[in-house]
Amino acid sequence: MGMLHNLSDLIKVKRDKMTILVLGLNNSGKSTIINHFKKSSEQSAVMVPTVGFLIEQFYNMGVNIKAIDMSGATRYRNLWEHQFKNCQGIIYVIDASDRMRFVVVKDELDLVLQHPDFCNRIVPILFYGNKSDLEDSLSNVKIAAALGLENIKEKPWHICSSNAVSGEGLDEGVQWLVQQIRFAILSNKKKGKKLKLTSKDNK
Repeated sequence: MGMLHNLSDLIKVKRDKMTILVLGLNNSGKSTIINHFKKSSEQSAVMVPTVGFLIEQFYNMGVNIKAIDMSGATRYRNLWEHQFKNCQGIIYVIDASDRMRFVVVKDELDLVLQHPDFCNRIVPILFYGNKSDLEDSLSNVKIAAALGLENIKEKPWHICSSNAVSGEGLDEGVQWLVQQIRFAILSNKKKGKKLKLTSKDNK
């Protein structure tokens, strides 16, 4: 009975909508990545820097995905946290060739991970090591080491090399994220039920 219940939950999640927050510094390739997943008739021929944030939609693995594309410019990064409660997963885009700003990338990532809106939730994080085709780009292993990704213990994460222009690595990454969000939604629901039961027992 339990297995059938879990299966029905998974099917329901598959038919549902997902909200993904797309983060990263300016010029990392966030908007170009989102553009790749849109229908060809809806894709933009010319990409312009995001001002504040944009909300885009696309379908993947039968799921309607709402992607909130947050500007990575310094003056807009304070807007990121206003969307944390609404997201079920994160795409964190890194310019693998921009070694000079890796310290900033790590600082911003740490602020995200330490935010209270994430503490009690399982939120999968997909890292794209973007612009991997450039000669001076870092490997996934070096990016993970530079950002201290091994210290992320309570949230599923995955890093993959990508080329937003050609589309290389993008589908693999978002398919992983969608699957992880499905499981995270179920896990968060179970955690919520346990918290409710505990609070009732204490009364």
